[in-house]
Amino acid sequence: MLEFKYDTQLLIDGKGLDEDRINAYITAHFKGDCLLVVGDDDMIKLHFHTNEPWRILEYCATLGEIYDIVIEDMDRQSRGLVG
Repeated sequence: MLEFKYDTQLLIDGKGLDEDRINAYITAHFKGDCLLVVGDDDMIKLHFHTNEPWRILEYCATLGEIYDIVIEDMDRQSRGLVG
């Protein structure tokens, strides 16, 4: 059993984005692991394992347009299940 079940990935298209500020906010406010926040002032790629991916989506939507959203159930994957 995984501690954090959902692999959450997305892109944020915005202005004045700051990877360090986004990383610090997510670390302080959300439970999870394997956080990656990379990009520049206009585009950020985010990767995070969490049990509440909808909260990450809500936060990221406040920063800019979010798209290419992928949320995968890693527990299902580890059991060889699809869908």
